[in-house]
Amino acid sequence: MTGEPRTAVVIVTHNTRDDVLRCLDSLGARGDRPADHRPDQPPDEIVVVDTGSTDGTVDAVLAARPDVRVLELANAGFGRGANAGVRVTSASCVIVANADVRFEPGSVARLADELDDDPTLAAVGPAVVYPDGEPQASARRLPDLQTAIGHAVCGRVAPSNRWTRRYRELEHTPSLPRDADWLSGCALALRRGAFDEVGGFDPGYHLYVEDVDLGVRLRAAGWRLRYQPAAGVEHRVGASTSTARWRSLVSHARGLDRFVWRQRSGPVSAGLRLVLRVGLVVWVVVTWLWERTLGAVHSTTGERRAGER
Repeated sequence: MTGEPRTAVVIVTHNTRDDVLRCLDSLGARGDRPADHRPDQPPDEIVVVDTGSTDGTVDAVLAARPDVRVLELANAGFGRGANAGVRVTSASCVIVANADVRFEPGSVARLADELDDDPTLAAVGPAVVYPDGEPQASARRLPDLQTAIGHAVCGRVAPSNRWTRRYRELEHTPSLPRDADWLSGCALALRRGAFDEVGGFDPGYHLYVEDVDLGVRLRAAGWRLRYQPAAGVEHRVGASTSTARWRSLVSHARGLDRFVWRQRSGPVSAGLRLVLRVGLVVWVVVTWLWERTLGAVHSTTGERRAGER
């Protein structure tokens, strides 16, 4: 490979050995060839960030893909892992991805093209689908309080309710590009300059909500976020959290608590914060009991999880 790297992919993984190998297969192998930006060309840099896996992920990646750089970290969360991976790359477009995604051919180049074509964009998200081809809600507006509460209360028992439809932006045509308030971190193309400007992902989020927080901070800095369905990925959802369900629910609740209060201006009463925290505790317990009784059918973000319908 000659010239400056244009595209990098950073894959953050935790105990998802088979998933990360399949993700790497979908990216192809890097080769020593000119950086001519062909649509089918693999990314110039690929980094796997392993956050304390115990399933042999690191050895498997090193054996299968000597062209890939591997970082080994403690299980410090998605945001910290992604930040570390981005730091060891030098490409202008860095795509941060979960291990349980598969990239459609040409998607890496298409995401980079979108950033190159519009200097006001900080991030671009692809179309995201389940393995059966059904679209996932991956580009969203920030919900108002009524929408958030309605989705949290009714999303599981009546998934077609108006609040959940509004939260997931189901009224939008998945095949049309549009701007968004935030984009799913399962596969997110980032302009390095914009990402560095806002300090990357907030490491205070262990898992979940860090992508929402990043979108808010990028837009506050004057950047735009764009959904571009000409690029696509398949996402299994929840591969790394399905065996640690209680911890993932608690982590999501903590992330929501952090996000809500970091967005507020002015003093916040102790009573109001207590009400929110009690509500989040109830949500965690009810969701966990519901799934233990009836079977887990969604991720903590409301999407179907790996292997479920």
